[in-house]
Amino acid sequence: MARAGESPAVLLLDLKLPKVDGLEVLEQMWSDEALKMIPVVVLTSYREERDMVASYTLGVKAHVVKLVDVHESVNAANELGIFWAVINEPPPGSFRRR
Repeated sequence: MARAGESPAVLLLDLKLPKVDGLEVLEQMWSDEALKMIPVVVLTSYREERDMVASYTLGVKAHVVKLVDVHESVNAANELGIFWAVINEPPPGSFRRR
């Protein structure tokens, strides 16, 4: 969820997007000073070592394989959001807390 005038606490990114590759999204983010401090968590439905290595090289903070059960996946995503938005201490100046 975006907060007015602030960067998101975390970006959940699927590498297999319909029109653009998630790794391309990461490359664009890391080339933009305003975006590269946003922590990115990759959510994926597969374990592709090549993509994992590439995403970590591009600064991804975590790589999570989606759960089969939809309710479990939603709960896991909520817990990830809580960790990054509430528990994690971001680098100074990366975004303001509420």
